[in-house]
Amino acid sequence: MNLTDRLIHEIQSLFQSDLSESTGRYAKRCLLDYLGATLAGARLTRDKTAILMTSLGGSDSGVSVIGLRRRAPVPVAALVNGISSHAAELDDGVISGIVHPGAPLLSALLPVAEEQSIDGRRLLLGIVSGYEATVRLANAIQPSHKMRGYHATATCGGIGAALGILNMTAATEETMKNAVSAAAVSAGGSLKVLEDGSQLKPFNPGHAALTAVVSVALAKAGFKGPDDVMSGRAGFLAMMADAYEEEALFPERDQKLCIESVYVKPYAACRYCHPAIEAALQIRCEKVICVEDIEWIRVATYKLAVDHHDHTVVQEVSSAKMSIPFSVAAAMVTGRAGIEEYSEACIRDTRIVRLAQKVSVIPDEHYSAVFPKQTPARVEIRCRNGSDHVREVFLPKGEPGNPLSDDELNNKFMSLAAYAGLTSNQSATIRDAVWNLPDGAERLYELL
Repeated sequence: MNLTDRLIHEIQSLFQSDLSESTGRYAKRCLLDYLGATLAGARLTRDKTAILMTSLGGSDSGVSVIGLRRRAPVPVAALVNGISSHAAELDDGVISGIVHPGAPLLSALLPVAEEQSIDGRRLLLGIVSGYEATVRLANAIQPSHKMRGYHATATCGGIGAALGILNMTAATEETMKNAVSAAAVSAGGSLKVLEDGSQLKPFNPGHAALTAVVSVALAKAGFKGPDDVMSGRAGFLAMMADAYEEEALFPERDQKLCIESVYVKPYAACRYCHPAIEAALQIRCEKVICVEDIEWIRVATYKLAVDHHDHTVVQEVSSAKMSIPFSVAAAMVTGRAGIEEYSEACIRDTRIVRLAQKVSVIPDEHYSAVFPKQTPARVEIRCRNGSDHVREVFLPKGEPGNPLSDDELNNKFMSLAAYAGLTSNQSATIRDAVWNLPDGAERLYELL
């Protein structure tokens, strides 16, 4: 088998039988977390996405667009869902692959599942297989992929979402191969979106979800791709990275499934900000510190978390979510780092603005060496009276080694659904429908 055939065959063969109860639980956790993040993101981007849907010829027929109480054709729904899913910076991710797999995958998977009335068993299978494909690809080409300026959520996410859809719908390997080819040759997404207060970062998972839907449609229409789209000078792997790790692309069968390596965000910022946020919150909880008395704050963390995340001046909410200095300052001033702390009001709060100017972010060689097995940060605070306060965090809350409990995940979902405008009864009904899977999938689609 060539690389493309082998990848497709392995992903397909992993999921020939029913999922275990444990694997199904991981899938349901990821789905619930996705829905909360997407509902909140839909509120944040509602005005823009309403105009976008009108511009794309959307109507009130088709499938649900999450959080907007509107319907649209599957491609439009996938695009808008993808934008909403990433807008609040509360969607899941995998540190080793530097990728957010749930945003593109579930944004594409749910519209297709609703349109085709996919049962709950097949829906969960599509989720797990899509995570597997996305994370394997990302693990194989990172960190070189990021160093080249690519956003793996956009590139690997479109391919993984296409495979998730096709595993969910029990497509043939030939159809999978042609869809993977279409997704791979059109894969793109630049990390330039992190600069200058850009608001385009959520477009990357949105475009990936759209790419997945269109790639599947191309394959089912009979458009044939190259024999091995992954290999060769112009293949996906060579185009996207300096080299790839075959052991990451084809791990041993006794290793855990990739969905088990997912982190869940408790804070509404880029994951690279989380260890510093957590360390700051620990200091604030344990010591009574007047923020006006703080002389300086120094954050040491792994090198990949410094670039594009050390800016002290933010003018847009999207920039605030990428800034470690702003995040630490907001945490120290408010004692929180939720969705409300990344708002226009907070980025204009003079106490937060002044404190962010006092925060410096530096790379630490030891922390860089242990990344991605650990994602450390150390926060040092010097006060004017000469007192120092220091905390280190190696595994921030939400990592597989320090996970949110089911109760904490439920609370996160209920809070975000309330922020999106749902009543407690509406939120609880969606929550219970997710946990009830594989039963009642049709009911879940109706609720969206």
